Amino acid sequence: MPRPNILPLAAMEKLMRKAGAPRVADNAKTELADALEEFALQLSAEALKFSQHAGRKTVTAVDIRLARRKS
Repeated sequence: MPRPNILPLAAMEKLMRKAGAPRVADNAKTELADALEEFALQLSAEALKFSQHAGRKTVTAVDIRLARRKS
């Protein structure tokens, strides 16, 4: 059984419709959610490294921006 997505599929449909898709298949929503979650986990792990390097336990927006710039 596949793992449930953290991101709601309705939000994936909204994103694709905003990008111009007139119709969105259920498997496309699931695939986009999987891809975005994988990217978000990698970005979060990198941001955590920046916050730890700065001696903080809290991940801040600056850490996210630094992690985005690095990738």
